[in-house]
Amino acid sequence: MKKTFVTLAVLSSLGSAAVAQDATMKGIEEYRAMLQDGNPAELFEVKGEDLWKQKRGPKNASLEQCDLGKGPGVVKGAFVELPRFFKDTGRVQDLESRLLTCMETLQGIDVKKEVSQRNFGRGETANVVALATWISSQSRDMPFNLPFNTQAERDMYEVGKRLFFLRGGPHDFSCASCHGEDGKRIRLQELPNLTKNPGDGVGFAAWPAYRVSNGQMWSMQHRLNDCYRQQRFPEPTFASDVTIALGVYMGVNAKGAKSIAPAIKR
Repeated sequence: MKKTFVTLAVLSSLGSAAVAQDATMKGIEEYRAMLQDGNPAELFEVKGEDLWKQKRGPKNASLEQCDLGKGPGVVKGAFVELPRFFKDTGRVQDLESRLLTCMETLQGIDVKKEVSQRNFGRGETANVVALATWISSQSRDMPFNLPFNTQAERDMYEVGKRLFFLRGGPHDFSCASCHGEDGKRIRLQELPNLTKNPGDGVGFAAWPAYRVSNGQMWSMQHRLNDCYRQQRFPEPTFASDVTIALGVYMGVNAKGAKSIAPAIKR
């Protein structure tokens, strides 16, 4: 009899906890919905569109002939098909690294110094983030469909997969420690399972995003760099092959998920 009473008490407690968790998650979703109204990312969109059309650099040229994978100057739909392989560079590139290529070849801007110094949010990398914000907005609500036809793309996917599950650092963490299973969370924050399609506007499909906590616009490059920082790994530089490979892995896994970028995060 006593055992039955204890069991019922435990079940009642678990039920109450589940109800409380559901109420908390509903509150978080309402908070996120309110944040979306007046997303400061709109300011970065305006800056990015202006930078796309503005003549800059030693060559006094705009980026309007930049090929993001769908032909020179075509922006709509490009974001949800990146990273991808580009014949002119012989590399798999994500949006940010491709923009650096266009800035260098079309405008004559020397981007090597910016990249080597991890200038996240400063100098030309800040311009790249603004450009990425505007370009991503042109594919909003479109499903991700990364090309996966070349050997280079398949190789980068496998590299990204290995990096995703690679454990190391003082905490013996990997990307999968937080994002490799369903139902994980940190405090009140849900952690999407990025080994598969986590759903529309979740994970890979939510960046670039405005970070309310620090008042900055972050692209996927910055998001991944910060993940490495939190794992206490050596932090990758802007537009590194490490971050691109992880982007390929997550992007291919997110096939069919609709983009909500540019989003807003806490």
